[in-house]
Amino acid sequence: MKPPYKIKLGLLLFTLGFLGILSLLTMEIPIIEKLKTDMAEVFTPFQFKLLVLLNPTILLIIFTVIGTLAYDKVGFKLPVFEYLTRKSKVSVDYKNILKFGLLGGILSGSLLSFISWIFNSDIPQALKNFKPNLLNRFLYGGITEEIVIRFGLMTLFVWLFHWIFKTKNAMIYWVGILLSSLLFGLGHLPIVNGLVENPSFSLILYIILGNSVGGIIFGWLYWKKGLESAMIAHILTHIIFLITGV
Repeated sequence: MKPPYKIKLGLLLFTLGFLGILSLLTMEIPIIEKLKTDMAEVFTPFQFKLLVLLNPTILLIIFTVIGTLAYDKVGFKLPVFEYLTRKSKVSVDYKNILKFGLLGGILSGSLLSFISWIFNSDIPQALKNFKPNLLNRFLYGGITEEIVIRFGLMTLFVWLFHWIFKTKNAMIYWVGILLSSLLFGLGHLPIVNGLVENPSFSLILYIILGNSVGGIIFGWLYWKKGLESAMIAHILTHIIFLITGV
C-alpha cells in the first residue's frame, strides 16, 4: 500500500503539472495548415485547444504515478515537495537547491543560446517567430516538463535498469539521463512540424541537440540535487532565452 505522503506528493505534483498544461490555453497551438483547415470544420478554436490538452494530461497522469511509486527506490529526492507532504519534517537545504538550480540554469541557458546562434541560418523565420508566453515557459516548460520527463520518464528508465542489473552505480543514472534527454529533444519535433512544412536535417539536429543538452543538465540536477533544482534551472534557462532572444 502506498504511504499517505506519497498520495499527497503525487497529487501535489499533478496539480502543479496540470497548471502548466492549462497555460497552453493562452498560446497559439502550432499545427500543419491542412490539419488546421480540417479541424476548423469540426471544432471551434477553443474546442481544439481543449482537445490538445488531452495528450499532455494523460502523459502527466501516467508519469506522475510512475515517478511517485519509483523515485525513492532509486535514490531520487524531492526535498521541498517531500517536506510539504511528509508528517516527519526533515530540514531542507534551500540555499544549496537554489544555488545549483541557478548555476544549472545559467549553464543551460548560455549553452542553448550559443547552439541557437550556431544554427541561426538553419532556423526558418516561422520557428523564430514562435514565442511561447511567460506562463508557457515557466509553468509548462519549467514545471510540467520536469515532472513528466525527469520525475516520470528518467525515473522509469533508472528504475528499470536498476531492476534488470541489480545495481545503483552511476552508469544506470547516466543512461537514464541521456535516454530521457534524447526523448525530450525528439518530443519537440511535432511543434517544428506544425510550423515548418519540410524541416531540414540541420533544423531537426538543432531541435534535438539543443533540447537534449538542456535535458542532460536538468537530469543531472534531479539526480544530485533534487527535482526542485532541475525546475529552477529550467525556468532560469527560459529567462535567459528571453534576454538572448532565443
